[in-house]
Amino acid sequence: MPLCGWMFARALFAGLFSFHHSFSVSILILLSLLIMLQLSRRLESELSGGRTHFVETCGLPISTYFSALKLLWLMENVDAVKDAVRTGDALFGTIDTWLIWNLTGGVAGGQHVTDCSNASRTMLMNLKTLDWDKPTLDALGISAAILPKIISNSEKIGVVVNGFPLAGVPISGCLGDQHAAMLGQLCQKGEAKSTYGTGAFILLNTGEEPTESSHGLLSTIAYKLGPTAPTNYALEGSIAIAGAAVQWLRDSLGIIQTAAEIEKLAETVPDSGGIYFVPAFNGLFAPWWRDDARGICIGITRFTNKGHIARAVLESMCFQVNDVLSSMHKDAGDAGEVKSAEGEFLLRVDGGATVNNLLMQIQADLLGSPVVRPADIETTALGAAYAAGLAAGVWTKEQVFAGLHKENTTVFRPKLDEAHRKKRADSWYKAVSRSFDLADLSL
Repeated sequence: MPLCGWMFARALFAGLFSFHHSFSVSILILLSLLIMLQLSRRLESELSGGRTHFVETCGLPISTYFSALKLLWLMENVDAVKDAVRTGDALFGTIDTWLIWNLTGGVAGGQHVTDCSNASRTMLMNLKTLDWDKPTLDALGISAAILPKIISNSEKIGVVVNGFPLAGVPISGCLGDQHAAMLGQLCQKGEAKSTYGTGAFILLNTGEEPTESSHGLLSTIAYKLGPTAPTNYALEGSIAIAGAAVQWLRDSLGIIQTAAEIEKLAETVPDSGGIYFVPAFNGLFAPWWRDDARGICIGITRFTNKGHIARAVLESMCFQVNDVLSSMHKDAGDAGEVKSAEGEFLLRVDGGATVNNLLMQIQADLLGSPVVRPADIETTALGAAYAAGLAAGVWTKEQVFAGLHKENTTVFRPKLDEAHRKKRADSWYKAVSRSFDLADLSL
């Protein structure tokens, strides 16, 4: 049976498209950081709850990271958008909405939908009702009429129309990229996964009730596998700079020629030589949420070499993942995490950077728990396939979850003793604190 599943990158831009014209006024968010911060600061000062005003309903703090502020900016600053919204000639959507709308007909009857995982990243969806939250829309001055219908992650959405490759193929699944990776890793309640790419994204499945974080994390959807299926929720920590720091070494400093070279270079030294690198290029995301932080590299001595810098960059990814997991453990508690038969908490990993064996070993060492890498690290695509196949009847949920994590995994076990691990963590926290208040944010 032909089927098509989609997984989409974060809901990081706001797009508007006309009812009557086949063009996009979608403006990628290369907007001025200062302008976006001004909007964020304004909302924080105007709303009674400040930065956390919407956390109870949508699970998210006010941040330029989420779609609502981008939509507000467009509505306030782009005349074409203002006019289209006023005349009812505009529709809002994240990238999944835009693609599905076009693939199913566009102006000639395309489906204006988004799934609950992507909608959870707009700062506009109520996590419990899985619908647009009216008090939030009223507070921000956004009309529900321009927003797409929210659907589950696994259901028949529409059919690809003529004029596109795969014409006639049903579109049967839609998830955000990290939610798709969580499904691809078959994470159930109490299980966590971390995806390593340009950034890093860690999710812990908290079961069928949302868990509000008091330690700097986001409450979000894990997945909902059908219109009447139960909703699985998650705690999420987003890290802005992970693999992007390796790209910086390659493209800006020329320390390596290819990203793959960093593993061999980092292996030329036994440790980072006391170097700590905090990649706060444009602030820090979870669990710190400090947009005034900037990148630092400290501990440099006369004897520091390229190998130490390379190793410190790899360690920075792992320390940041540790920070998020530590917050998850505090929010979820012992009852919120599943341990193996040996009583160990396992971190499941995926994404392009996980081919780096040294990175995975460092992660296990600094975490103090085993790191489990699947045979196929592209679990995001696998999760989208699972969702589409479920809706199309190719397999059942029981069949999908039957073989969890049993075949061809690589397990990296910690080799660092607890005392050394704690000492390294304390030094990392000291380095992170040094990165604060380094940006001039006077607006």
